[in-house]
Amino acid sequence: MSKPPLDRQRWLLILTGVALALLLLDSLVLSPLTSAWQARSAEIARLRKLVAEGESTAARGERTRGLWQEMQGQALPKDPAKAEQDLLTAFDRWGRAGGVEVASIKPQWKRGQTSQYSLLECRVDVTGSLPALVRFLHEVEKSPLALRIDSLELNARDESGGKLSLGLLVSGLRLVPLEGRR
Repeated sequence: MSKPPLDRQRWLLILTGVALALLLLDSLVLSPLTSAWQARSAEIARLRKLVAEGESTAARGERTRGLWQEMQGQALPKDPAKAEQDLLTAFDRWGRAGGVEVASIKPQWKRGQTSQYSLLECRVDVTGSLPALVRFLHEVEKSPLALRIDSLELNARDESGGKLSLGLLVSGLRLVPLEGRR
């Protein structure tokens, strides 16, 4: 009892039509929807990350403001003469504390990369023993002033290396632009 050929052909046509409909459904509906879903999921993940970073930044805001106020307090004074005097006095104090001889200090004002600050660049030459120079450098580094050691040169002053000379290029930050000098 086999089915008549027309019945079989009809079933084959129906199955072929269903298969074609499923293929069209997949290519026209399901694939684009899946792609859109994945794109939106990636966008949601990116936005969640941005929100988390923003919340983290907001949570650190008070601490960051406190650090910024501390940094502003450590900058050199706004008055250029006072800033130079403070830095020269500090080098003299550090030299005495380190037990070194300060041979020369040559200050020079420089413009900052933006108009929001200026730099007092000092070339400092000191002489002493290695332990004394280390103490001097430690005093400079632990200073609350906003200073940066840009370069350091160490040379022997005698054959045994007992007496050394230290050349420093130190920049001090002043949160005021350099006025009147071009």
